[in-house]
Amino acid sequence: MFTTGVHTPIDRVRPNSSLMITGVVIAVIGSIAFAAASVLQALGADRVAQRAAVREERRRSSKAHPSLRSTVATMLTVPFLIGFVFDIVGFIATILSARLIPLFLSQTIISARLVATALLALVVLHVSLTMRDWLAGAVVIASLVLLAVSAGREGVDDERWLHWAVLVAGPALFAVGIVVMRVVHRHLAAATGLIAGAIFGVMAIASRILDGVEPLRVGVLFTDPALYALLISGILGFYLFTVALQTGSVNGAAAALVVGQTVLPGMVGIWLLGDVTRAGWGPVAFVAFAAAILGGIVLASSGAVTAVEKADLTNMPTGFGRRAEPAASSATPESH
Repeated sequence: MFTTGVHTPIDRVRPNSSLMITGVVIAVIGSIAFAAASVLQALGADRVAQRAAVREERRRSSKAHPSLRSTVATMLTVPFLIGFVFDIVGFIATILSARLIPLFLSQTIISARLVATALLALVVLHVSLTMRDWLAGAVVIASLVLLAVSAGREGVDDERWLHWAVLVAGPALFAVGIVVMRVVHRHLAAATGLIAGAIFGVMAIASRILDGVEPLRVGVLFTDPALYALLISGILGFYLFTVALQTGSVNGAAAALVVGQTVLPGMVGIWLLGDVTRAGWGPVAFVAFAAAILGGIVLASSGAVTAVEKADLTNMPTGFGRRAEPAASSATPESH
């Protein structure tokens, strides 16, 4: 599975491994930035609302929801604003790392933000971690190390049709997500989270194939459909994941996001873009990739991750197309 084909080369060619370390470092920075953003935004929500009272009120009536005023107040808190800056850092790091290292590595590192989220929630929000959380985090970290060691060169293959395909794929997946919200009644959060993750995967693929960046050629850059695919998919993915969190189990949505965000771009990188592993390391990379995803799924059910995501939603307006019950259905207890 971890092999490559031959396609038309794109406008950039790099040494096989000269930027590997840089790409890994950038991806790690992005992962930590996204985690910091989530925790800081949760802290901002926690400071504005009487969260226990709000949750109890929302349990009594599905029509009860935060006001626009409380939402704006949350967004204007210092922690939330700093968290937004971290979100931008994470977004940029996702784009850069996708261009420097194989997608099966960069996206797995980005999705491993749940490890950093759990650790930061432990320190900042005082949420306790179970032994299972620690073990899952250790599995993810060990898998990422093996994945980084086994990764070969970043592919430089491309075909022009793919630039248009990613432009269509993001909105198409979003439309599927909207339909799913209307017709699916069970496991809605997981289904929507999976699609949101796939849309983020499209964003990563668009980042990789974007032309006119190295060297900078403005005319080429702004006429490449991949640029608009990148921007549109980023926005649609964020929107749909927010909906996923509001439609049911926070754990299910976060776990599904990990799968969608890693598997799709990883496979596209291997099959279409020329990402490869080091000679003889294919089986190791496959096992590490699978273990990292499974570890992320387990971490998604952590009380720390649940606490962070629910805190983010406490003051989120419900005008995101939500039709199901609030995201209070998870059985994982919160500890702050």
